[in-house]
Amino acid sequence: MRYLALTKNDRREMLAEIGASSVDHLYDTVPSEFLLKKPIENLPNHQGEIEVENFVKSLANKNRNAAQGPFFLGAGCYRHHIPSAVDHIIQRSEFLTSYTPYQPEISQGTLATIFQFQSIIALLTGMEVANASMYDGATAMAESCLMALRIKAGKKNIAKIDHIHPDYLDVTTTYLDLNETKFVDKIDENCAAAIVQYPNFHGEIGNLDEIRKKCDEAGALLIVVVNEILSLGLLAAPSMADIVVGEASSLGVGLNFGGPLLGFFACKKEFVRQMPGRICGATVDTNGRPGYVLTLNAREQHIRREKATSNICSNQGLCATAFTIHASLLGEIGFKKLALINHKKACDLADMLAKVKGVKILNKNFFNEFTIELGQDAEEINKKLLAKNIIGGFAEGKKMIVAVSELTSANDMENLAQELIN
Repeated sequence: MRYLALTKNDRREMLAEIGASSVDHLYDTVPSEFLLKKPIENLPNHQGEIEVENFVKSLANKNRNAAQGPFFLGAGCYRHHIPSAVDHIIQRSEFLTSYTPYQPEISQGTLATIFQFQSIIALLTGMEVANASMYDGATAMAESCLMALRIKAGKKNIAKIDHIHPDYLDVTTTYLDLNETKFVDKIDENCAAAIVQYPNFHGEIGNLDEIRKKCDEAGALLIVVVNEILSLGLLAAPSMADIVVGEASSLGVGLNFGGPLLGFFACKKEFVRQMPGRICGATVDTNGRPGYVLTLNAREQHIRREKATSNICSNQGLCATAFTIHASLLGEIGFKKLALINHKKACDLADMLAKVKGVKILNKNFFNEFTIELGQDAEEINKKLLAKNIIGGFAEGKKMIVAVSELTSANDMENLAQELIN
């Protein structure tokens, strides 16, 4: 076989054909400060496939897997046990695809699964409708703010109540900046909505009824954000809200070194036409047989751009399927039992850490995550813990947010407490 390679003459002819004087001419529109002036340092030279695989494996081996020792990091992503049946089912060809099934007629199975996902989310949140999922909790919160601004046209502010996940705030701030909207700390008549996290970023469970009353007085919508969807197996559903959004990757999806995630979005039925994304509905065909369709498509790919509620281009189909399988395997009773186990373990850890000199529990109440105050910088403590093969909680100055799950053993808790004593 003849080896194909470009000669200098070949390159000259190709550049002449497209009207470029040189290869550098192709990058004239790129600002000069962003162009490389020299080769990237520490980048290995070209190697064979075997050598590249070995090199990448050596990098991967530097990762500390969450299952390799005590693990207390939560703050929006939580480590839970995922039944092997979940991975087995989602790898079937009916579900596992590199392309999102946009057309409703291509897979009744996919639509049936999405409908089931929506039904579970609506049940857990106490809302009347839910969409076919979002990218993650942060974008779901951002989209909820844009939705509130559409519903409460003319109002420009969004009130943030108590402690909300900083990453969620950063993403939402980027969205709101384009709408000349800003966050404020107090609910007033200029607010389109108020956002409260439930439980909040530090694990505290606030009184939603009080916030609902303030929203009604100001004529604002109430948006509730849920980072840990398993908490809704034990806490009361936030049914007094207008919009409930959050992160659902705790079930079926897992940590996966940071993604993918699974956002959810639910609201009252009266606001359904302002929801982003898509909604799957159940119906019957002309012969009376059950079937599923995309009832509402609010994406700019489906309708005129000026009428679209969002430019979100897809739903997390495979992740939503994994969540639905896991939730279905648990059932309502199993879901509540799992939530209770998580809370019980968190109480055990809190009791244990409360006995450690120099450690103070800051929460009045919590689900499976709470905040402790330490005598020194939490980041430095986490480094010492990691040297002992323990991944600590989320560091925030001298505070640390610690999370547990059904996978946290009594021995894990004892190891953490012992190292904090030392």
